[in-house]
Order: sequence, then structure tokens, then C-alpha cells
Amino acid sequence: MATTTDELRDEVRRRYAESARAVTDGSAGCGCGEGACCDDSTASAVGSGKFGEVLYDAEQRGELPDTAVLASLGCGNPVAVADLHEGETVLDLGSGGGIDVILSAKRVGPTGTAYGLDMTDEMLALAQRNAAEVDVTNVHFLKGMIEQIPLPASSVDVVISNCVINLSVDKAAVLTEIGRVLKPGGRVGVSDVVAEDRLTPDARAERGSYVGCIAGALSKSEYIAGLEAAGFEDVSVQFTHEVADGMHGAIVKAVKTREPERAGLPVVQPAERSGCC
Repeated sequence: MATTTDELRDEVRRRYAESARAVTDGSAGCGCGEGACCDDSTASAVGSGKFGEVLYDAEQRGELPDTAVLASLGCGNPVAVADLHEGETVLDLGSGGGIDVILSAKRVGPTGTAYGLDMTDEMLALAQRNAAEVDVTNVHFLKGMIEQIPLPASSVDVVISNCVINLSVDKAAVLTEIGRVLKPGGRVGVSDVVAEDRLTPDARAERGSYVGCIAGALSKSEYIAGLEAAGFEDVSVQFTHEVADGMHGAIVKAVKTREPERAGLPVVQPAERSGCC
């Protein structure tokens, strides 16, 4: 069991790296790539349509290399809800094999830009190969952590993410960084796993592991409060499908209206909340 936040982050990084290697060498078993979420606690949900490539329609999958599709184990389809426009700059947090970056780049067109941020070398290499395969040139993949986004303030129109914010050990920092890099009036269109308010952190950990995208999930009210503290209004958290008892895939939307303060969310205490193997 991970006992420090650094160890927990390293566990997530290791799972991402293993997933990228599995896709690259053709040994991916459950279609897991972006799936630090693909472990024993969630693998059974893959075939049920709760996670992965089945959340993208056939037309979207047809725009992508097979390895980008295989490298998806998100809990939603943020590109479908982000309402991207020609010429916009979009940032995907935890971009994995690049599926949402490539789709976003096609939506914003040659006058727009799509950034993908990931902390795993293997995923970044896979994403770059996938983008090159479909000849998408308005993309930039960045190495870094979503708690410390390597982009200037007020430089992005839209932030998307697919089942990754729940893996952060410091979600307050993530939400604050999102507010920092967004332009005034910029917006969030995120898919994530979110808990019902009735579930305590311990109850969430009982339902699945941290690296399985369950134990570290915010509750609905925590997500709303965190985004409001980070400078957002018009915050909505809409449950779309249940992934475990009281845990849901959700669409999270918000609009930046002021500069962020640090959201009042606790840093994860791994020994209490990780639920790790």
C-alpha cells in the first residue's frame, strides 16, 4: 500500500507506463491504456460500457489510430461536451495515448491548438506516434503534472480531462491551476468519477482502489465547492452512469469568472484513502 503522496503518484505513473507498453506491444488485455483505472477493481466494468473506447461513437473512433482507441480507459467523452470552436486553444489534463487531444485538434482546426499534458514518458511517446499517424500537426504534448501545469496564465480557452483529476493527490492544486491557465471566460469540460455526497472517503475506498479511479474521487459537493473556490461559476456536475455503488461517471462543467484562490480540498492521505493493492 502506498504510504506517501509521492509513492501514490509513482504507483499511478507505473500503471500508466504499463498500459502504454501493453498497447504498444499489442498485449493490452482489457483495452486499458489511459487506464491507471484498469485494475482488478474496474476491469469488470470495461466490457459493460462504463469505461474506455465504447464511450466514443463509431465516427470518432474512425478518426483515430487503433492504438489511440486502445489507450483509452476514460469514464466519459469530454470532447463531446466541451463545445469546442474553430481557433480555440484546448488543454487535456492527463492526455494518455492522445485520443482526446487528437479529437480536439480536429475540432479547433488549423487555427487552433490542442495541448496534451501527461507525466508518463511512455504515454507521451505513444500519443506523439498516434498524432503523427493521422497527420495532426496542431498538437503539442507536454510532460508534467496536472498540479503544476507548464503553461502561462490566461493562455487556454478550454480545459478538458477524462477520468484523471480523481487520480491527483492534490485536487485543490489541480483546480487552482486550471483557473490560472484559463483565459477570463474560459471553460471546463471534464469527465471524471464523482461520488455521491453520502459516501465518506473511507466508503469510497471500500468500493475500489485509488489507481482504479475510485478511492480518490471527490464527492459532488466537494467538486462544486472546489471549482467555485478556484474562480468558477455556472458549475455543474451531472452524473451519467454508475461505476460502483454511489460512484458515477460524471460530466463537470464550469466557466472562469475571476482569478483563483486555492480550493479548500484536503491533500490525500494515502494510508487512509488509497485502497491500493
